Amino acid sequence: MDQLVPEVYVPLLLFYPNPTTHEKSSILKTSLSETLTHFYPLAGKFQYNDSICCDDHGAAFVEARVNCRVSKILENPDAEMLKHLFPAAFESTQALTGHLLLVQVNFFECGGMAIAINISHKVADAFTLSTFTKIWARVAQGHPVLLPADSFGALTYLYPPQDFLNASKPLAEYTQEQCMIRRFVFDASRIAALQFKAASASVTNPTRIEVVSALIWKCAMEASRSNSGSIRPSVCSQPVNMRKRSGKPFVENVLGNFVWFFKAITVEGEVDLQSLVATFRKCMEDFKVNYRNGVSAEQAYQTIKESAKLLEKEGMDSYTCTSWCRFPFYETNFGWGKPSWVSTPYALKNKFYLMDANDGNGIEAYVTLLEEDMAIFGSNQELLAYASLNPSVVY
Repeated sequence: MDQLVPEVYVPLLLFYPNPTTHEKSSILKTSLSETLTHFYPLAGKFQYNDSICCDDHGAAFVEARVNCRVSKILENPDAEMLKHLFPAAFESTQALTGHLLLVQVNFFECGGMAIAINISHKVADAFTLSTFTKIWARVAQGHPVLLPADSFGALTYLYPPQDFLNASKPLAEYTQEQCMIRRFVFDASRIAALQFKAASASVTNPTRIEVVSALIWKCAMEASRSNSGSIRPSVCSQPVNMRKRSGKPFVENVLGNFVWFFKAITVEGEVDLQSLVATFRKCMEDFKVNYRNGVSAEQAYQTIKESAKLLEKEGMDSYTCTSWCRFPFYETNFGWGKPSWVSTPYALKNKFYLMDANDGNGIEAYVTLLEEDMAIFGSNQELLAYASLNPSVVY
């Protein structure tokens, strides 16, 4: 799994707006050092696309002072501005940053704090990042660490690295084009209304993720088709956490990358919300059947090749929707309270990132599209009937 993901950095930003002191930086640094003894691969070096050299190289820890109050950020949380709070750009590589894990503690004029984390996707998925932040916070408060033995090594035994995946060119790459990232917030009442609208005989009880994903995909397709002047087939991929779906013993808490994905495809002219939700539901049900015993390296490689051929077809639009909802990032308490806001300004072309809103009921969506597509997408009245464009963060 690690061999297949691109070498990029996953961003996570935790805001603590209440006045704090710089002494807390020392607590964070000391507890991070202790936490890395349990997450030792994060302190190593990625090499040859098949291993991590666990040489105690360490992680980067940076302190920064931000010349404004934290309220200025939260009143207008522009994704482009948030990127400046991170120690590295998401498209960086280890060769540029020197580390697999980088942390930047930002202190604002008002005393508020924002902790920015960059972690290499080569060693961590969302589950691993969530586990790491939870354990780091526990260590900072002086609690004992409860981490299963060999949490990283278990996947290596089940899915050892494959020589045929050791190509010099990554099998999956992200293209860099003139894109724009925007944040849309769906509150609980609008999600409930969207679920009612999306329900059908095929899917009587659509989930929050299904309806929000389907609406974003629908509006993105409409924007692309409007700009291209033609009806284009479209595919939307969704990663799935395999820890409880692999059929393998003792893997529910393994660390690293343990995800696979399903693809929903539509080639129809006009698409409606109900049909897209039904497509997502059927694809997920098929996925459960096809991968009830997990995924082998050969299956993964074959799927990647088939996906590459699919995406090479002229006129095919490809999107990815990743949900971080229900991961306990808002429980990250280092000893001075839980974060008031959590963000992941992850700008990748045609990518949708879903996160819980800070009230625990709504959903925040980070959508990245080509600039010309975003111009149409951001003014879609059906979308804006259910989502607010970059509202202030209430804390």
